[in-house]
Amino acid sequence: MNDLDPNSPNSPDSQRRLFMALALAMGLTFVYTTFFAPQPPPPGPQAADAGQVATVTDAGTGAPTGTPPGTPPAGGIEVATPTEAASEAPVRTLDFYREASRYTFSSAGAGLTSAELQGTKMREQQQLSVADGYKLLFGGEVPPPPQMNLARPVQGQPLPLAVAITGAAPLPATARYAVAETGNPQTGTTFTTRQGPWEVTKSVQWAKEGFELAYTVQVKNTSAQPLSGELEVHYHRAIEPQSEHAPSFFGGVGNLSYAACYVGEELLKLVPEQDPPDAEELRGPVRYFGIDQQYFLSALYPLEGAQPGRCTLVATAEARGVIAAFPLTAAPGQTVTLRFGGYLGPKDPDLLAALPGPTVLQATGLTTAPANPQLGETIDYGIWAVIAKLLVTIMKFFHGLSGNWGVAVILLTVLVKTLLLPLTHRSMVSMEAMKKLQPRIEELRKKYADDRERQNMEMMKLYQEQKVNPLGGCLPMLIQMPVWIALFTALRNSYDIYQEPFFGPVWRDLTYKDPTYLLPLALGISMIITQKLQPQMGDPTQAKIMTWFVPILFTATLLNYPAGLALYIFTNNILSIAQQYGLRKWLEKKGGGGGPTPAPVVAGGKRK
Repeated sequence: MNDLDPNSPNSPDSQRRLFMALALAMGLTFVYTTFFAPQPPPPGPQAADAGQVATVTDAGTGAPTGTPPGTPPAGGIEVATPTEAASEAPVRTLDFYREASRYTFSSAGAGLTSAELQGTKMREQQQLSVADGYKLLFGGEVPPPPQMNLARPVQGQPLPLAVAITGAAPLPATARYAVAETGNPQTGTTFTTRQGPWEVTKSVQWAKEGFELAYTVQVKNTSAQPLSGELEVHYHRAIEPQSEHAPSFFGGVGNLSYAACYVGEELLKLVPEQDPPDAEELRGPVRYFGIDQQYFLSALYPLEGAQPGRCTLVATAEARGVIAAFPLTAAPGQTVTLRFGGYLGPKDPDLLAALPGPTVLQATGLTTAPANPQLGETIDYGIWAVIAKLLVTIMKFFHGLSGNWGVAVILLTVLVKTLLLPLTHRSMVSMEAMKKLQPRIEELRKKYADDRERQNMEMMKLYQEQKVNPLGGCLPMLIQMPVWIALFTALRNSYDIYQEPFFGPVWRDLTYKDPTYLLPLALGISMIITQKLQPQMGDPTQAKIMTWFVPILFTATLLNYPAGLALYIFTNNILSIAQQYGLRKWLEKKGGGGGPTPAPVVAGGKRK
């Protein structure tokens, strides 16, 4: 090519602009994925047998119902009939244990006052300060985080799983229920109440294992007149503002809970955005509704497919809430039944894909298996879903081999680096060649210092003569960037990696930041070394920006991001440094240095 365009993508000016755009793109990408991709009670004692009723207590005295204070319950649940006056029924609390959950119900509203998950991974994400990090590093201890509680009542709001009836003959969500003994009390419970013309029976059933439950609501019209209205199902959950934070560029990925409802083809997820908050409503076929947190989910879904209705969502700094309302029409003496599946547990894709399970089908009397409610869609990888899921699958394989998720991240880095080896090899050979050309490039800059257009044209001619691509060093980084972003997305959404350690007392959760900041600082140092090994393109000011400012900005960005991401990039940098050093030694032994040998300078600044 004889006519060299200084604005060509291969010109030095374009190359310098690309480097600057690359640094800006890294920051903008994290901003996009962060902003636009969209104290709890102490754990109770474990029951000896999962599923056993621990206590049935009177809310006024705290003593077991029907026994003197201090006397343990005699076993079983007191049988009650729905004809008891609601105002006279005592408020009772009932504790049930499953293998991985503890439920506490109240007869005031027949809803949950607690749904505490059990197990080391079923905890809230620990918020560690720098002091806590170094305390752990030097052998100290910090209190463990509380168990995750998916049903914390909101003051002034109905309990989770409470129901209300609106219309000409309303039934409040706070109605008192009698506790009825039906079936095996170790696998569920039933509540009944009667107010006005309505007789309501609520049954909650579960298996010993897992996190799924069956929730059946039967509403009978005991009057002689047809009645209509709406049946509302409530799920409100209190939030500790200090334990949740919104995502920010330098502040981390965020872990906000969302009030969520999937209606028709639209999924609405609401977080507090203003004070006072505005409630949002969707109308149409309701597929599922509940509270969606980063790694956990509490949701209900109609078992007989999406049902016509509406969802009302509200979110404040202290609470999230959703009300699903379904049309209710009952003739005299008619009983209307609504069947729901429920899931209160971690967002494990295998568990969510298996919903609804056989326990739900058996408890609700359905003869045909309903469709999966697609709760797996709450694991939101966004536009990076394909790459993020692939990375999680590969890390699962490596975890199966090593038993350590940190080692799995390192092996993933080695695998990606190996796959990119042909590209990185050519890139590094090109960079070594560029390094050999630096004296001639500096001469051209001095010779045409007052004519930038001619300077760029002469540089392009030199690159073409020597068959060197000045942008060759950018390609491996450009390919790695989607991997970084997808890994970041996987770490902020994958329960498989949540609460999983690398090694030592500090790096105990790869989805949380390194509280000592040692890992991101080591990453920054390795990035500076990597930049220094590369030929310095552009003027000295731009070279300093690429060598110092970009690594410092990148390190500052990653300080509060998942340790697993910092581990990946740090490992990648170490492998790149080793590869560049080894390549340089190999080229020196070959004698060619990997690049063109500059021609000697003769009088007049020209070369032979």
